[in-house]
Amino acid sequence: MDNIIIDSMAFTLPLFIISIGGIYCEGSGVINLALEGLLGMGAFFGGLIVAMLTNTFIDSQTSLVYISLFASMIGGAIFAMLFALMALRLKANQVISGVVINMLAVSLTAFLTNQLNISLFGQSSNKFMLFVFPKVSVPIISEIPIIGAFFKDVYGFEFVIVAVAIFMAYLLYKTPFGMRLRACGDNPHSVAAAGGNVIKIRFIAILISGAMSGLGGICFAYSISTNFSPSIFVGYGYLAIAAYIFGNWKISNTLLACLIFGFARSIGYFFIQKLCLPSSYSDLVLTFPYILTLLLLLFFSKSTKAPRALGEVYDKGKR
Repeated sequence: MDNIIIDSMAFTLPLFIISIGGIYCEGSGVINLALEGLLGMGAFFGGLIVAMLTNTFIDSQTSLVYISLFASMIGGAIFAMLFALMALRLKANQVISGVVINMLAVSLTAFLTNQLNISLFGQSSNKFMLFVFPKVSVPIISEIPIIGAFFKDVYGFEFVIVAVAIFMAYLLYKTPFGMRLRACGDNPHSVAAAGGNVIKIRFIAILISGAMSGLGGICFAYSISTNFSPSIFVGYGYLAIAAYIFGNWKISNTLLACLIFGFARSIGYFFIQKLCLPSSYSDLVLTFPYILTLLLLLFFSKSTKAPRALGEVYDKGKR
């Protein structure tokens, strides 16, 4: 049971922080299907920083992995500017823009990773090798049966994600900025009438979604394969979208959805190991969260309530 909990949390929390980014973006009224591309590009920037700074003035691996988290957030936010340009400035179709960003990110990261490896290390490879992220156990609490597993062998980035998630929840629900952002998703003209800048707020929301996606992307790279490669694009962005839709665009409900997906994945791997099935069956386990997504949306889709202005292009002249 402990291993199931430990593995599920390492998957749940990165998925959760990506979902929070989606909640911010769509809460402001912009449909964001680009989370897949944003998490991959953010992870690319983090992997690049590790590759460039290894064996340099930074001797501590621990310091370097945490620097890579910050670099991934910056990289995801920068790449999100392209989506913001298309969706806000050029007023392109937001769904199509998101799909284009995803396709661009897959091709661009594969090309750049290969070229940079040739330049930096003299060998062709589509991967950036990462360090093993340090794990910690909370004394005393980690010894408690079952509950203690949530505090045992915890990746350091999980504490970072929890801290960032708490801050983002506070910002969204307890500050004037969060109130204006949510109002942009329901009635942007009322925000403009009150003196708010709808385009600016939506732009910031898109940048936040990029930063959160980048953080989640590099954490997936650390916890799943210990390297960055184009294989990081395996549907986690779309799974994050399903999580916040099931969570009705609310952070607390979305956490529950992410926990369900995380435990479904971990329990699947557990049964494969117990039944001594071939490793090829692990690919089947990867489908469990998506199958569960279909079932949940089938039963709960009627109760979901998206922001009223979601997907609507803001036009001052339509007040």
